[in-house]
Amino acid sequence: MEFTIGGRLEVHITPADVGKRVSVRRRTDGGGTGVEFTDVVGVLTSWQSGVVSITRKSGESVHIVESSLVAGKVVPAAPARRRGPAASFEELAAVTARAWQPVESEALGDWRLRAAGGFTRRANSVLPLGDPGLPLGEAFGRVRRWYEERDLPAYIQTATGAEGAQEVLCAELERHGWRREVSAEVRIAALAPVGDREAEVSAVRLSREPDAAWLARYQRFSTPGPHVLRVLGSGPSVWFASVPGSGDAPDAIGRCVVDGRWAGFMAVEVAPAQRRRGLATTVMTALARRALDEGASAAWLQVEEDNEGARALYDGLGFTGHHRYHHYRSA
Repeated sequence: MEFTIGGRLEVHITPADVGKRVSVRRRTDGGGTGVEFTDVVGVLTSWQSGVVSITRKSGESVHIVESSLVAGKVVPAAPARRRGPAASFEELAAVTARAWQPVESEALGDWRLRAAGGFTRRANSVLPLGDPGLPLGEAFGRVRRWYEERDLPAYIQTATGAEGAQEVLCAELERHGWRREVSAEVRIAALAPVGDREAEVSAVRLSREPDAAWLARYQRFSTPGPHVLRVLGSGPSVWFASVPGSGDAPDAIGRCVVDGRWAGFMAVEVAPAQRRRGLATTVMTALARRALDEGASAAWLQVEEDNEGARALYDGLGFTGHHRYHHYRSA
């Protein structure tokens, strides 16, 4: 479909462009003020029965009636960010998965089914990197049955917003009745500036395993069990940090996994009464220095979209967004 309006606006996309990043303009009802136009940029995920579907980098799906399109074109992938290390989606997806490993896993083609007794969605969801070796409808059914056998809800973890990510898979999940429950952003930064910050790290204790005090501060530790410790202890080189307090639980904690050039930061938490004292920065600085000693040069972390306090902290440390990940749950 190609046509010209007023000799200027043209639609230069077709159903053959599904899977490509596009920019489109559509007519919308101005609510009594006349015709208005709205622009949408994202991955073209389907074009069926007169409806064009585009998935934005946030994971939001936009459905557009074909007849309302007034312009459209394929656009190049988003330019590489100027700050932080260069990283592909495939590299980061593998690194982040190694930092939070399940207790049990099974291959489904190139997909990896993961379970850990229900402790966190990340360890109890499918990592769909590649081809499942089955038509998607059959693969989704196999996933449902695998988690039903373990008395767990079926989740599939996907990603959007980076070249090579999974916008088309997101659209297929929605089409098959799966619903997005949680979204988070993967951020990256150079590691040295985090470790070079002026912070009094002498009070930070580092260890290879989480002790009872560390676990008392960790907000996700609601159901004790060996599966929790196995997930927390998984990764190539794992470090736990704590700042002791006056009570049974530390004032602040953190976890870092060093994996080649990457250092991943997780479970950075501060006691409510001790916030705004810079303790989160102090914990991350201490962990970053240890990771630098082990040869890492780049940092990554994950932050949920509604965690404004953490997002502000990571902005100040130089972290920028790389892509978003989402957990889809079977209906």
